[in-house]
Amino acid sequence: MSTAGPLTEPLRYGVYTGLALEMQSPEAVPAAAKLGLEPPRYCGQCGRRMVVQVRPDGWDARCSRHGTVDSVELWHR
Repeated sequence: MSTAGPLTEPLRYGVYTGLALEMQSPEAVPAAAKLGLEPPRYCGQCGRRMVVQVRPDGWDARCSRHGTVDSVELWHR
C-alpha cells in the first residue's frame, strides 16, 4: 500500500492553514489562495508545513512524510 501524497484526496487538513478541515472556517483561506495565486503550504494528509519552491512555471511542495507534488503534475491530470 502506497502512502497518500500531500494533496491526494481526501484531504484531512487545510493546505493553506494546516488546520483540520472540520475546524477550518472558509474565511481562514487567504484570498490569493482562493484565486489560485498561492501554492499550498501545508500537507493535506498530516498538516505539517511543507517546503515550497516557487518557480517561473509553477511550484513544487515537499512534505517530509508524504512526498513531493509539482504543480505541473496537477495541471496535466
